[in-house]
Amino acid sequence: MIVIGVDTHKRSHTLVALDAATGAARGQLTIPASDDGTLDALRFAGELDSERVWALEDCRHVSGRLERGLVASGDRVVRVAPGLTEISRRAVREPGKSDPIDATAIARAALREGIDALPVAFLDEQAHEIRVLNDYRDQLISERVRHVSRLRWHLVQIAPELEAQIRPAGLEGPRIRARLARQLGRLPISPQLRVAKAILKRICEIYREETALLAEIKTLIEAHSPQLLAERGCGPVTAAIIIGHTAGAKRFATDARFARHTGTAPIPASSGNTKRHRLHRGGDRQLNRALHIIALSRARTDPATRAYLNRLHAEGKTKKEAIRCLKRHLARRIWRLLYATQTPASPPTPLPAVPPRPPSKRPVSTIVGAAPVLMPCTR
Repeated sequence: MIVIGVDTHKRSHTLVALDAATGAARGQLTIPASDDGTLDALRFAGELDSERVWALEDCRHVSGRLERGLVASGDRVVRVAPGLTEISRRAVREPGKSDPIDATAIARAALREGIDALPVAFLDEQAHEIRVLNDYRDQLISERVRHVSRLRWHLVQIAPELEAQIRPAGLEGPRIRARLARQLGRLPISPQLRVAKAILKRICEIYREETALLAEIKTLIEAHSPQLLAERGCGPVTAAIIIGHTAGAKRFATDARFARHTGTAPIPASSGNTKRHRLHRGGDRQLNRALHIIALSRARTDPATRAYLNRLHAEGKTKKEAIRCLKRHLARRIWRLLYATQTPASPPTPLPAVPPRPPSKRPVSTIVGAAPVLMPCTR
């Protein structure tokens, strides 16, 4: 079996194949970031070994297209977190940085951590759609906040009494925005007033677009995982973050792996007679934030959750430690809900059959002088 590490970029991907048994280099190839490049990658791997695993650095914005093509062709793809490759780079004698060196480090990290221990790429088109729409909604909110700040500064100069009437969240209501537009229409015409009116118009457009996006996201969530919306403290936005950043619950074999991915798995921090666990600051921070929102909401509104936290406080745990325990339980429950209720992923559009390599193509090049790697120890 071979492990193919892939260093992904916007316009090209570099592949390095290592033997899974010895860690020796088997081949190297650079392909364009396109469907034709994916076919070249499959042809390259087929010439080396029929049993293979692809290790892609977890950068979905640049690796998503290649990942979907490989999974659609029936190959196994695992995701390697960028932080895992740093140890592989320090463990070799060859200094420097290049695309082949990075691809080799990704493959070595996969071998060191164990193929079965890494998250498996899973195609969930509905989850991808929810994430794209929710990310766009977050961008709109950031744009709206910037526009509101600019509008306030213009109002301070042209009509300070109007700016003083607006509360921090005072522009959320459509009637308030309409009243402000009427008040601006009574002021003397000036270039700054024209700019303020244009900014207010854009703010109104963003609010309408946000509302439409939220309704669309809620409809998609109800079709994907309706049970998630029924959970106390989990609204449409929080559910969209969970679904989009989980990217298919079935790629996590156990709830413990999902908890590690969300950063809620406890880390031992014991010494001597002190036995304790500390908060894990790794994992997907957006998923961790979503679970934190649910935990705080339940701590305020759910009697069973408050009783659980009180019991932990009575046992001597601090508030942060109790919230950490609650988030770990929530990670287990969310994983079970997503795993049990996840709709089957729509079959991806397969790539065309891989034709044999034409004779005019140059043969697969190999890495010369690559240092072998240590095999991962059994745990």
